[in-house]
Amino acid sequence: MKNYLLIHGAWGAAWEFNKVAELLSNDGHNVIALDLPGHGENNAEIPDVTMQSYVNTIVEAIEKLNDKVVLVGHSLAVAIISQVAEVIPEKIDRLVYVAAMLLKDGDSALEVMQNDPGGELLPNTIFSADGTYATITEETVRTVLLNDVKDADYLDKIVPKFLFKQATEPFMAIANLSEEKFGSVDKYYIKASMDKVISPEAQDKMLTNWKIQNVVTLESGHFPLTSIPEQLVAEIRRIG
Repeated sequence: MKNYLLIHGAWGAAWEFNKVAELLSNDGHNVIALDLPGHGENNAEIPDVTMQSYVNTIVEAIEKLNDKVVLVGHSLAVAIISQVAEVIPEKIDRLVYVAAMLLKDGDSALEVMQNDPGGELLPNTIFSADGTYATITEETVRTVLLNDVKDADYLDKIVPKFLFKQATEPFMAIANLSEEKFGSVDKYYIKASMDKVISPEAQDKMLTNWKIQNVVTLESGHFPLTSIPEQLVAEIRRIG
C-alpha cells in the first residue's frame, strides 16, 4: 500500500481528482486529495492564498502520515509540490507531474506562461485592478482548460466550479529549488499532447530543467484527470 497525495492546480479543488482517487483507492492505497487554501472547502481570503500557504498545507498533511508519499501534482500544483520536496525530501517517495509547471530554480509560473506563445490561458485571464487575483470566463474553461471533454452534461455540471477568484501570488512566487534536496527526489512527468494551457512545446522545454526518471504522453487536453482518468491512473500505477 502506498500513500498518494493528489494536489490540484489553479482554479481547482480536490473534486477534480474524484475519479482518480476512486481508482487508486480501489487498488488498496491510501489516497488523499487536498483542497488548498482558497479552494474548494478550504476557505481563505485572497491575501492568505500564497505559495507558502499552499506548501504549508501539503507539508502538514504529509507530516500526519507514517510512511513516505507519492505526490501527484497537476498544472500549477507541480510548482507547489516541487517546493514541498525542497522542504521535506526525505518524506517524498516520488513526484508525479501531470501537464505541469516544472520550474527551474529562480523561475515563476507566470514567467513560464509569459514565455509560452502556444499557451492560451494567460491571454484569456482577467486580472483584478490591483492584480491580486484573476478570473476566467466560462468560455475559457470550456475551450482552453477542458477542450477535450466531450460529455456536454458533465461539462455543464463542472464548468461553474472554475469560476472563482484565483489569487495571483502563487503564480508570481519564485521557485527556490536545489539539487541537494529537490534534485534528490525521483520525478516522473505525464505530458498532455493537446494542452492549451501549457503548450506541448513549453512542456518539452521544462523537461530539460531537471533529471526526469520517465516521461509519457497522453492524448488529452490539460485535464486528463477529468477527460481520461482511467488512462491517467494506468500511468500512475506504472510509475508507482
